[in-house]
Amino acid sequence: MTTHTTRPGMTYSRNSDLSETDVSMWGHNPKNVAFIGDYLPRQCGIATFTSDLYLSYNSFISNSRALVVSVNDTPDGYDYPAEVRYDFYQHDHNAYRKAAEFLNSKDVDVVCLQHEYGIYGGPAGNYILTLLRNLTMPIVTTFHTILKDPNEDQLLVLKSIADLSSRVVCMSEKGRDFLINIYEIPAEKIDLIPHGIPDMPFVDPHFFKDKFGMEGKQTLLTFGLLSPNKGIENVIRALPRIVEQYPNVVYMVLGATHPNLLKHEGEAYRDSLKKLARDCGVRDNVRFYNQFVELDGLLEYLGAADIYVTPYLNPAQITSGTLSYAFGCGKAVVSTPYWHAEELLADGRGVLVPFGDSEAIATEIIDLLSDESKRHQMRKKAYLMGREMIWERAINAYANSFAHARQERMNTFNNQAIYAVGAHSSLAFKLPVLRLDHLFRLTDSTGIIQHARHHLPFYDEGYCTDDNARALILALTIQNTGLGDQKLAKAADNYCAFINHAYTEDHRRFRNFMSYDRRWLEEFGSDDSTGRTIWALGTCIGRSSDRNTVTWAMSLFEKVLPTVASMSSPRSWAFSLLGIYEYQKKFNDDRLAKTIERQLLDKLVFRYTETATEDWPWFENTLSYDNAVLAHVLIRSGDKQLVDMGLNSLRWLIDLQTASHGHFQPIGSNGFYTKGQPRAYFDQQPLEAQSTLSACLAAFEVTGEADWHRTAIRIFKWFTGYNDLGLPLYDQQTGGCRDGLHIDRVNQNQGAESSLSYLLALAELYTTQKQQPDAKSVNVAMPAMMNG
Repeated sequence: MTTHTTRPGMTYSRNSDLSETDVSMWGHNPKNVAFIGDYLPRQCGIATFTSDLYLSYNSFISNSRALVVSVNDTPDGYDYPAEVRYDFYQHDHNAYRKAAEFLNSKDVDVVCLQHEYGIYGGPAGNYILTLLRNLTMPIVTTFHTILKDPNEDQLLVLKSIADLSSRVVCMSEKGRDFLINIYEIPAEKIDLIPHGIPDMPFVDPHFFKDKFGMEGKQTLLTFGLLSPNKGIENVIRALPRIVEQYPNVVYMVLGATHPNLLKHEGEAYRDSLKKLARDCGVRDNVRFYNQFVELDGLLEYLGAADIYVTPYLNPAQITSGTLSYAFGCGKAVVSTPYWHAEELLADGRGVLVPFGDSEAIATEIIDLLSDESKRHQMRKKAYLMGREMIWERAINAYANSFAHARQERMNTFNNQAIYAVGAHSSLAFKLPVLRLDHLFRLTDSTGIIQHARHHLPFYDEGYCTDDNARALILALTIQNTGLGDQKLAKAADNYCAFINHAYTEDHRRFRNFMSYDRRWLEEFGSDDSTGRTIWALGTCIGRSSDRNTVTWAMSLFEKVLPTVASMSSPRSWAFSLLGIYEYQKKFNDDRLAKTIERQLLDKLVFRYTETATEDWPWFENTLSYDNAVLAHVLIRSGDKQLVDMGLNSLRWLIDLQTASHGHFQPIGSNGFYTKGQPRAYFDQQPLEAQSTLSACLAAFEVTGEADWHRTAIRIFKWFTGYNDLGLPLYDQQTGGCRDGLHIDRVNQNQGAESSLSYLLALAELYTTQKQQPDAKSVNVAMPAMMNG
């Protein structure tokens, strides 16, 4: 074991096999660090620390790509800055598992957990263990509170966190001693890293006093969230003696009331302190600053202080961030002897007074105000030792700890959570066998060929990203029904690879058309093709159980998703929303996805309100292709008003596309249907049947109304002959689907879009059958023409 000394009385230990040279091989890696804790603007000391740690890591580690996962004490959370990529409610146990899934999909190198009792849910905060147990990367945990006499739950939780962590960090020798002797954590696993502080110059307090109207006054300062355990009343009781000798003394009490105290008692404690100051005759010598200050403001307050006072009431504080800041800025400190103060202020670096002893506080403050040389010497000792605590040095120590953790667990991962699925069941309508012969016929090592001549792939017209995205969605849907196999998984990899190659970094979009000799035919594809590919990526993330696939999809998803809001096509918005909904099956608390989801829904609603009338409740004045997807995304939005809007629009669309004999009759692609003009009845495309069926199943899932399921089955029958021509589009011999209904015949070609539309429709029905084990049998009541 090698022991490294950081300052007198403080050491940290590392394994001898990780020298400074070893760590330097990482080039200050890892770059992709995820910090977990609470976070500003939440008013909490840990939130401030996590924020400072993240910002400092990004400042001092070259090319850092760190992110933050924040835990909330309210269900609604906070208006976080952009670095908070994910947040969750502390009392939602399932959210911890989802947060782990999010991190596992982000290619994070190391997780740095900030642990404090009270910020995580469950007995003694044991919900955090669910998150840690499901992570696949090494964990470094900073313990902010280390109790000398923990209860059984507290002991078990801290020991369990340490077991799940590759390294643990404490901030004081006392804390290290407790971890070894009380919690039985191996010494070689512990890194002692002092509480980081800003690198502030050593300045005369008079430089800042004019900012607060304190010219010519002696200033005392206590800062931090206000609560009764801070002992501020003891300083106020000491003031009459101090003021007697130094009438110009002002005691500055800086800090908002602790949110938990404010919630239950309001400002009763602050008011009691003000009353005490009046009763002691020192009202004019005490100033309260009821605010939660940012770093720049805090440094000004600290700069103006002649003496910093921490009059805490009991010894059980292993770390004090406020003491660290004041000490490191070179303040003369008078403090009660809690654990961190005993360690930091030893050897003349500060003054200790007994707990609750106002007379002793008065004596020591008078002594320091009377002896400028002693006060300056104390300040200088504190400031020089504080140079070891500045954030740059603390971050280097954290980077070493992260590198060590990563080296230890580079190739080891925890078991990922396996989610059980519901039992199989069947509804009254017996679904056809799901055959993939034609899918594999169209698929080669590049991807899926977009067109066919009869059932044969038509190589002359190459590939398109649209169809590879559809094929990937299909593969994932089938795999989720339990009907997949290795051959389908291999095909899915080909579709992923095609999408990966289609991406263009210059435009943060996807190219669409590729020739058979693998030449891209455009600089970038349409809005709709990019939106559909986002849908496929979201489905990968939401449904795939393969970590590599999810991590790949996450990278592209995050790059492309922000571009969608600038697109003008409502279908691109809708396809992207379907991708977001699939993504949110795993990561419902991703704030970026939520923001874009809201933007896109607002855009669609605006289109609807601008266009819809009583007899045309729709988003556009023309019904063209893939119409139902616009209603579909509102139905799945979770917003009751939007759900109702989507259901109303879909009912209208279904009525419009239902023939007098009751069969599905989609809008024809040969002219479409513009409001006030004649409607096109042909050519009818399989895509319209699949899209409308999918929207109906979404309505069934949301409302539970069996009519929607019956309608979906009726639409599916369009593929098998329940249509205007009474001819099947599905080819039982090849497993493919013909390209559409002309006015007098079926198009005999079996291209990718048509065949994928049929297979997707069938796979979605299988999925619904599987997910609705308790659904009642559905009487489809097909007309006689379907039975003959």
